[in-house]
Amino acid sequence: MNPLLLTDGYKVDHRRQYPDKTTLVYSNWTPRKSRHEDINHIVLFGLQYFIKKYIIEEFEKNFFAQPKDEILKKYARRINNYLGDNLVGTDHIGALHDLGYIPMVFKSLPEGAKVPLRIPMFTMYNTKPEFFWLTNYFETLLSAVVWLPCNSATLAVQYRQILDKAALETSSVPEFVDWQAHDFSMRGMGGIEAAVTSAAGHLLSFTGTDTIPAIDFLEEYYNADSDKELIGGSVAATEHSVMCMGTNTGELETFKRLILEVYPKGIVSIVSDTWDLWKVLTEYLPQLKQEIINRPGKVVIRPDSGDPVDIICGNPNGKNDNEKKGVIELLWDVFGGKTNEKGFKELTPQIGAIYGDSINLERATEICDRLKNKGFASTNVVLGIGSFTYQYNTRDTFGFAMKATYGEVDGVGREIFKDPITDDGTKKSAKGLLQIFIDESGEYQLKDQCTWAEEKQGELKEVFRDGKLLIDQSLSEIRARLKK
Repeated sequence: MNPLLLTDGYKVDHRRQYPDKTTLVYSNWTPRKSRHEDINHIVLFGLQYFIKKYIIEEFEKNFFAQPKDEILKKYARRINNYLGDNLVGTDHIGALHDLGYIPMVFKSLPEGAKVPLRIPMFTMYNTKPEFFWLTNYFETLLSAVVWLPCNSATLAVQYRQILDKAALETSSVPEFVDWQAHDFSMRGMGGIEAAVTSAAGHLLSFTGTDTIPAIDFLEEYYNADSDKELIGGSVAATEHSVMCMGTNTGELETFKRLILEVYPKGIVSIVSDTWDLWKVLTEYLPQLKQEIINRPGKVVIRPDSGDPVDIICGNPNGKNDNEKKGVIELLWDVFGGKTNEKGFKELTPQIGAIYGDSINLERATEICDRLKNKGFASTNVVLGIGSFTYQYNTRDTFGFAMKATYGEVDGVGREIFKDPITDDGTKKSAKGLLQIFIDESGEYQLKDQCTWAEEKQGELKEVFRDGKLLIDQSLSEIRARLKK
């Protein structure tokens, strides 16, 4: 599809609505609020993908490389059928096709930066006066692509902070946190692009993922190389259909075959609540104890039904001892382990657990806290982070918006802004040209109503100008920046 049709319908005729002799529109992308009380910094991620994929690749393939007559004919047909007989016209579309590139500048903070609320992450403006209409024409496409990877990268950081804190307090292997949050979200996301960009955001903070195409995405758009670095990985794992096919009377034999024949070494994750999780933990595993202990690798027990906190940590009000103890304590009863220097129990390395259903930030915190209170290290369990975390979000989760703050009409600059009297202040925009600087505490701050000389200074750097990508960031540097 012609990428100029990847927009809201009302955008196509804004060109004629601007004042006569408008020559420049300057806009910014800003997270304006947070629907999470504890989150006030948002991770910038996904702009480089947007520029490479859409502003460069899609426009080259589906616009500039196509015959001009065909482009104009199809554009006119779509708009006229959609809006009726109108005066939108195609001369401006033809002029862009003749130019052969997108005449815009994108200036951005570095990807992986943690940006405070109400601080613009990037700005954009046109470089040729006749294409002033392009700046905000891109709002719909840009927003549809960028808010989700920003959201997911931000939420992944929150998991990382929760798990890092718990591991530092209770575990002898805090580096295991790299693998402790595993992305299971792909099937529950709103389409493949959403799944892949979200999973890439997760991989800025962790290395565990079941979203294979996120690895290709990061190689294609973020200069990663899976031959030279660990982008993302996973382990062999079963699903319920595998266990069901072995029948409920043959579940012990299924465990044996998987552990001793199919995967005699390495890590294998076995879904264990197809019928009776407690029977698996208290009857089957004791029978397989020596085989598991002697096996070079780890068997990971995976329940994924019930309340995650109670299943993993135990419920003091449970109906029986199994429910009261929970998975980790029951595994300890069978396999034991060691008490580390911090005074917390760690399961023997040949056994572990993962819970991959309905995890959210609050439950992750509670699981860590309850394990700690019982005397267990947090790293005894891996958490599967799914669409319950990454799909239950919208553009409004962090209030993302693109707004124009400056324009030029007949050669004269205009500082523009919005400040609705009926709003609570959330929608009040900055005004004029913008500069982002770092204050004495190392925090990004905004200075608006700048001169062009001031605008050229500060932390916003040109990443794209007139069809050319100027800064090409890598996954490794983004990960390093985020860890700071």
